[in-house]
This record gives sequence, structure tokens and C-alpha cells, in this order.
Amino acid sequence: MSTVKVVLRNPVNKNQQIDYTIESHDLELSRDWLAALKADIVRPNLMLEKTFCFLGFPHTTRDLQYLSNELNEHIRHINLFNKTGKWQAAGLDPYVIEEWFSPDVVRFGPEFNIGDSTEGSEETTLGLRIKHEVMNLLHNHFERLQGTVWEPSPYYHHADLRVKHAIRNLNLICHDMESLILSQRKLVKDPDWVRPSQITSFLNAPRHELTDSHREGFSNGYDRRFGEVYMHWAQVGKTLMEVYHDEGAPDLTVGDDPTDISVGEGVTCEAINALKFYSGEFDIEWAKDVTYSEAPWHKEHIDGFYDWLTRNGIDHTNPKLSLGYLPIAQVDLKGSFGTDDMHEVWKMLGDHLDIYKIEIDGEVAEYDFTWADKDYHTRQMNLLR
Repeated sequence: MSTVKVVLRNPVNKNQQIDYTIESHDLELSRDWLAALKADIVRPNLMLEKTFCFLGFPHTTRDLQYLSNELNEHIRHINLFNKTGKWQAAGLDPYVIEEWFSPDVVRFGPEFNIGDSTEGSEETTLGLRIKHEVMNLLHNHFERLQGTVWEPSPYYHHADLRVKHAIRNLNLICHDMESLILSQRKLVKDPDWVRPSQITSFLNAPRHELTDSHREGFSNGYDRRFGEVYMHWAQVGKTLMEVYHDEGAPDLTVGDDPTDISVGEGVTCEAINALKFYSGEFDIEWAKDVTYSEAPWHKEHIDGFYDWLTRNGIDHTNPKLSLGYLPIAQVDLKGSFGTDDMHEVWKMLGDHLDIYKIEIDGEVAEYDFTWADKDYHTRQMNLLR
């Protein structure tokens, strides 16, 4: 069985380290993922994306104020770029982002209620909830400025290095905020359902086309299990599940190709696509199992999603739609942490939310930097060259 070793450290005290082992599943996609991880990422020591890596851990120095400040600074650089005239010289209209972000802008305060309610009622309490309209607008700015993998935006093409970096961070910080807001709400409402996860992505990771045989793994649906490793979403755009959840189940239009899907007017999202690529990147679920058969609220949500697709003439069993998650491996919980108790594992991970090394078959990639380093943004921009 092929394994991957991940060494973590405390980003404040870098001498404090722990590690865990990932054991690959015996699947075609798992073998191809391991080969890509080794050849495309570990061997060339490809740059790890540390600003968007550990999500949903409610206690973190990367709090909403920090993320808001970072976001506003990136937006400032995008807006200032209009003064260079480079976009206008390329025949593009000026692109100005008018929004300014703070914790109160992106989520409701803890005291915010609507109507008469019993304390803690999920139906009538908006306290600590994400303001989806605001976050959808932010993500749409990113989609327009970045484009897709197969059709990059002319704005991105004509931007300088600092603005390219800023555009990328609109997306990264948007999802970082959403995950943090959700986890902090859950910590208050239902601590067992805090949803920490790990998104292990890299700058300019090579992509490979998914095959029909790879997609057989989507039979997993939307189940997620503690310690399981999943194929990373290696492209730009919202999934159908995200459109359903964030945009209020809008009407869809389907082209001759069942993956050619668009939405009607009044919907913020403009880029909807099915997963077409895999890479050596990977995601890990560090939260409690969520399965169709054991979580009634999850079953209700998935049934509603599938009913919505059916009403819009979409066959949710079509594997080319890439619905759900592709499991590729499993963390050896007991071998790595000495326990498979979720809360104990969280305690160990919580103080070590920085990936220092990744090892596979004798190959080692080292990442001796953290997002808190003063030269972090400069290092990332240099690699974007």
C-alpha cells in the first residue's frame, strides 16, 4: 500500500512538529493521483498554498478581521491598476470593486434575530450566519477577473503580477471566510458539527483530464468521512451543489452537452462547470462523518438537490456531471495520532496548522515558510512569474 507522510508544525513556534500518514485506496484514480503528487508536486517542490489550507478550525489567528484586512488590501491593488490604463488599452472597461469588507459586512452579528423565536432556533436566528449575497458578489468578481482554466479572463491576462496575485486571493479569502464563519457558528450552536478540513493545493499544479473510469468513484455521492482524503477541485467555477445552496435553487438551462449548464437572470454566479481535471492536490475531511444513510438532515438536503436537478432536466446519475466527492485515500488515524477520537485529533491539529514537509517514496518537499512571514506575498508573487 502506497503512503504519504505529512509533517505539520506550529506556525508560531516552528520547532513544535507532528506528522500523519495517508494510506492510498486501491483505485485507478488513487494511483494516478499518487503519481501526480510525486512527479508534479513533491519532486519539483511546487509552492504550497498556505493561505487556503486549513479551513473550519474555529480558533485561529487568521480571524475575520485579519481576512477582511487582507481582502481590502488586494481589492485596493485591483482598483489602483485601472490608473495604469493597461486594461483600457486592451479594449477593456475599467474594473472597480466598490465593496469594503469587515466582519460585520460578511456575517450577521450574534444578536441578530428575525421574528419571534425560541433561543437557538435555526429557522428564525441569523446570528453568526454568512451573508451569502455579499459572498456571492465577491466570488463573482473573482470569476469575471480570473475566468476559467480553459478560458482565462482578458482582465487577468493583461494584469501585472501584483494584480494577478490579488485576483487569486479574492477566491481564496472568500472561501476561507465562509468556512471560518460556519465553524464559529457551529461551535456555539452544535460543537460536534464543527467542520474542519484541509485543502492541500499548490501554485500552478499541473492538471490531467479525468477519465470515465476515474469518475466511477463519484458513486460515493456527497458522503464525507472523518480522516478520508478526496480529490481536490482543480479548476475555477461553482459546482451545481454550490449554486443550489448559495443561489436559492434558480432555474437552469441545459445545452446539447449535459455539462453545458447556465442560469437565468438575477443570479450572481456566472461560471458553473463539472470537474474535468485531477491533479496531485488533495483535500482531507477532519470533521464528523456525514452520510446519506445516517444523517437525516443531510439526506433531506441531497434529496432536495436531486429533485431540483430533475425539475431542470438534469440526470443526477450522469457521472460526467462530477457530482459529489472522489475519495482517494485515508489518514491512518490511530497510527498517526494514537486515537481516532475526533476531538482529541482536533486538539493535536489545532496547534500545528502549518504543513512543513510532504514525503512520498523517498521524495521530500519542504515548505519552510508560513503565511504570517513578512515576505510571504512577495514569495508567492515571484512564483507566479
